[in-house]
Amino acid sequence: MDPSAFERLAKRLLRELGFVHVEVTGRSGDGGIDGKGLARIHDVLTFHVVFQCKRYQSSVTPSAIRDFRGAMVGRGDKGLFITTGTFTREAIKEATRDGAPPIDLIDGNQLADKLKALGLGVRIETIERVIIDEAWFQTI
Repeated sequence: MDPSAFERLAKRLLRELGFVHVEVTGRSGDGGIDGKGLARIHDVLTFHVVFQCKRYQSSVTPSAIRDFRGAMVGRGDKGLFITTGTFTREAIKEATRDGAPPIDLIDGNQLADKLKALGLGVRIETIERVIIDEAWFQTI
């Protein structure tokens, strides 16, 4: 999946999770923000959320979190960082550092779980496996 398709997948995921006015802004010169949307809580509270998408096979480092935080200043109330990889322990600590704008994280496993739960691009098949107990039949 190319980077723009991954950003569109994030947009679809956020819409399915209840975000409104979700749009992808990611392109060259996007200032480190791939998209934005509004998160509504019980139709009472609204948060401007900006998101960053990274297709990584490895781990996202704290420097990527700091770069994203710098890009989101003045552009959103919260940040959301979505990756196909994982986050280092230090990156997780950086995302929740006291006194800094909060950034929520979705790693590859969480992303797969959410896609599965929402039925986005995946099907679940249950396969029954029957094993014959030959020893049992020999006792007859």
